[in-house]
Amino acid sequence: MSNTKPKVAFYWCASCGGCEESIIDLAEDILKVAAAVDIVFWPVALDFKRKDVEAMEDGSIAASFINGAVRNSEQEDMVKLLRRKSRIVVAHGSCSHLGGIPGLANFWDKETIFRRAYLTTPSTDNPQGVVPLEKSAVDGCELELPRFYDTVFSLDQVIDVDYYLPGCAPPRDLILSAFQALLEGTLPPKGSVLSPNKSECDECDRNDTKPEKLEIKEVKRPWEVHLDPEVCFLAQGVICMGPATRAGCGQRCISANMPCRGCFGPTDQVYDQGAKFLSAFASILATDDEKEIENIVQTIVDPAGTFYRFSLPSSILRRKRLEAVK
Repeated sequence: MSNTKPKVAFYWCASCGGCEESIIDLAEDILKVAAAVDIVFWPVALDFKRKDVEAMEDGSIAASFINGAVRNSEQEDMVKLLRRKSRIVVAHGSCSHLGGIPGLANFWDKETIFRRAYLTTPSTDNPQGVVPLEKSAVDGCELELPRFYDTVFSLDQVIDVDYYLPGCAPPRDLILSAFQALLEGTLPPKGSVLSPNKSECDECDRNDTKPEKLEIKEVKRPWEVHLDPEVCFLAQGVICMGPATRAGCGQRCISANMPCRGCFGPTDQVYDQGAKFLSAFASILATDDEKEIENIVQTIVDPAGTFYRFSLPSSILRRKRLEAVK
């Protein structure tokens, strides 16, 4: 394999694995990528070890694509190692970009998560109350697990990040465009999100169906109503995060007649995606009466988990106060 090819690495932290699949979803185009770069680390797909990365010169990797939030000490160590070895680090997908769905764990802490997962779920059969330990002695040997953190972090809260590929998972056209820009040396300024800087509503095919004065009297969940595939979701009383979410996904959810969930995060003009949507939502309530407003809000199931589904760790809130949890 030619040494003149730029070296590229992929790594998976706390995520579902969909971002790893997004590389495979390049289909035949993955052959073009493989021909243009030298993949030097991709442990989910090829037999690479940590020692292989440690042996590389600092800055010798052209770009590392890291997906997933940082949840434990092993992930923190690996992303710091890859940062040192890489000239460019790309936060690949919602979880590394914003904290993602794993970041909803920031409403709790390690103690409450372990108690629920290993002791109190209805299907748990654990009479001895065994929970994972960082160090355990087995047959005279000491086994060690990564330290599980109280707080989930977005990638840029742990290391310096150069670019962000948004989405759960990022669509193939954005991934291919990122590779092309990397190979051609045409990347935008550092810190850029590699997707259009406008809202999903700006591109939505349902815009023409939005009434001149949009009003919500009751919030419904998608399964509670027969959704009209041509009409704005908000006009149907269903929460759609489009007003507070960056465009570029190709309307994948909307094309499937499901509202935007917010996985692309906010535009550059917005700091807190959840607060932005809350402001937009408040502006379309069909009443000024405080009691009626309260009744409408009560119809929202899990507002924090809905408005901050992908962005809690990177928001102003970031997490629930630990002392309040404990």
